[in-house]
Formats: sequence, C-alpha cells, structure tokens
Amino acid sequence: MTDPQVALTMLGIFILLVFLGFPVAFTLMAMGIMFGYYAYFDPDRMWRAFDRLDDGTALGTQVATWVEGLFNNRIFDLFVNQTYSVMDNDVLTAVPLFLFMGYIVERANIVARLFHTLNIAARHIPGSMAVAALITCTLFATATGIVGAVVTLMGLLAFPAMLKARYDTSLAAGVICAGGTLGILIPPSIMLIVYAAASGVSIVKLYAGALFPGLLLAGLYVLYVIVRSMLQPQLAPKPTRRGADIPIVQPVLMLLTSFFLCFPRLAVLGAILFGLATPSEAASIRRARGLVLLAYRA
Repeated sequence: MTDPQVALTMLGIFILLVFLGFPVAFTLMAMGIMFGYYAYFDPDRMWRAFDRLDDGTALGTQVATWVEGLFNNRIFDLFVNQTYSVMDNDVLTAVPLFLFMGYIVERANIVARLFHTLNIAARHIPGSMAVAALITCTLFATATGIVGAVVTLMGLLAFPAMLKARYDTSLAAGVICAGGTLGILIPPSIMLIVYAAASGVSIVKLYAGALFPGLLLAGLYVLYVIVRSMLQPQLAPKPTRRGADIPIVQPVLMLLTSFFLCFPRLAVLGAILFGLATPSEAASIRRARGLVLLAYRA
C-alpha cells in the first residue's frame, strides 16, 4: 500500500474502534504497534533465526525460535525505548498531574459553587448565566488544561441550567463549546506541554505567550454574549424576580470565597511564568493542595 492508503486505513480503523467503545489510549497504542510492525517488516532480519533450525531440533527450541522470529521487529524496541523516554521527560510529567488536579477540582464541587456564585453576581448583566458559564470555563481551564473535561463538566452543570432559564438552545450550546475550547489555550494547557516537549521550546515562554490571547479570547466571548443578549433579549431572558432580589452582601461574600478557592491556582500559574517553579513542580503542589481541599470539602 502507498503512504496515503496506509494513512486512510489507520484513520478508518481508529474511528471504527472508537465507535465500538475501545479506550482511545489502548486503541492508539495497538494501532501504532500494528502499523509499525508493517512498516519495519524485514524478512531477512525477522526470519534469520530459522536458519538455526534442523530436523532434530527439539519442540521447545522450535517454539522459542518462532517467537524470536515473530518479535524480531524494530517496532518493539522503539515501543520500549519511547515508553521510558516519555516517562523520563520532566515536562511531560506535568500532564497526568494537571489532569488529576482537574479531577480533584471537579470532585470538590468547586466548579459548581463558582458557577452559582458568578451567576448571582452577574444577575444584572444581559445574558448573565451565559457570562457566568464563560467565566467559569476560563477559571476551570486554569486547573485542568484540556477541552474535554471543561466541555463535559460545564455541559452537565451549566447547559441544563441555561435551558431551564429558557435560554436559546443554540446560544447555550455555543457558550459551552466556545468556553470549553479555552482549556487548550489558557495555561496550563496540555497541548502546550506536549508541544514544548516535542519541539524543545521553553514551556514557560509558551505559557507566557498563550496567557494573554486566551484571556483576550475569553473576554471577546463574554462581550459577544452581552451584545447579543442586548440586541436579542429573547435569546437570554433575564432572571426571575426571586433571583434578582438577593442582597448585594451575599454575592460579594460568595465571590470573595470563590476567589480564595481560585487564588492558589493562579498563584501556582504565576510561579511558573516567573520561573519560580517548573510545570511538574507546580502541578505537584497543586495536586497536594487539591487533596487538602478535597478532604476539607468532604
């Protein structure tokens, strides 16, 4: 097969296996080994062991020779070497730690509390619930760094709330999808970590370069929602009277509490940008803080 045919075959098999329910990680690993075996297939190298066989060779020796010939492919050496090289990479160590931090934040119910607080504080702004969802997505992106976690959690948390408040379905879905994409741009982005490890670029410089565009994009999303809600009020109805009569002291106290919960994440991000800690060290600190917070919330 030609290279384009191999690529299309890999894509088709990958999509089929994912639709069948196989885990993505193991699917990619199996496909890499399978097509790598095909790419490095060398009969002279692989079947060289069979030259030692003769009619008097014992059965056990024959089986061992067959296994040796079958696995005498460079893909298995590359698989082992790359596994250890990835595990030994200090930058990539931050990936599972940041993912674990996002899981801790979700289990501690911080995101739900933050969304509820912002929803009350922004109740006088047009499209207040959508604005609260976008700000929550922005802050949650600083904890996990991936798109899937933000979209899934906010889709379960904010999307039903917006539909219950009679928001337009397209606007609500667009807010969740747009806010979820911020996780791949705002540090600590997993994509930036992988890119830094692959290209050799400083992860601190990538974080510093992506921070302002990410926040600018989030601000433009919020501005769009506010302007769209002002021009078409039927898309984002105002909150009910019961939600608008909350004393101003309560939202202020809730915002201060939520900021106190989010401040350590921002402080750790600042430590990375100012060179006080590496991403792996910062992720370890955040994981320890998250465990303490989870124990406190439990």
